[in-house]
Amino acid sequence: MKQKMVVKVTMKGEKSRSKALKIVVGLSGVESASLKGDDKSQIEVTGDGVDAVKLTSLLRKGVGYAELVSVSAADKKDDKKDETKLLPPFYYYQCQPVPPYGYVENYGPSCSIL
Repeated sequence: MKQKMVVKVTMKGEKSRSKALKIVVGLSGVESASLKGDDKSQIEVTGDGVDAVKLTSLLRKGVGYAELVSVSAADKKDDKKDETKLLPPFYYYQCQPVPPYGYVENYGPSCSIL
């Protein structure tokens, strides 16, 4: 079952943010991780079979204070957003050009060589 977790972590700069994301992505079962919030202090993790307690304890050891905010089932809306809507196939028919049609009256002899 897919689940979505939000963990609040105290991160002081870009170095600690990248370190926290490396820790999160290193866990087995994690499908996506992103930073959320106004000050980008929350990490949203989506995955299948991810242990929330292990995730929080690894973040505490590696980065600093970490608090598990929420754990919920992943929404179906997120899955549909990733899928692209396919358009019906477009068939291109190449038409043969029509030769020009014209009528010319011939008033003179038909063969000028003879």
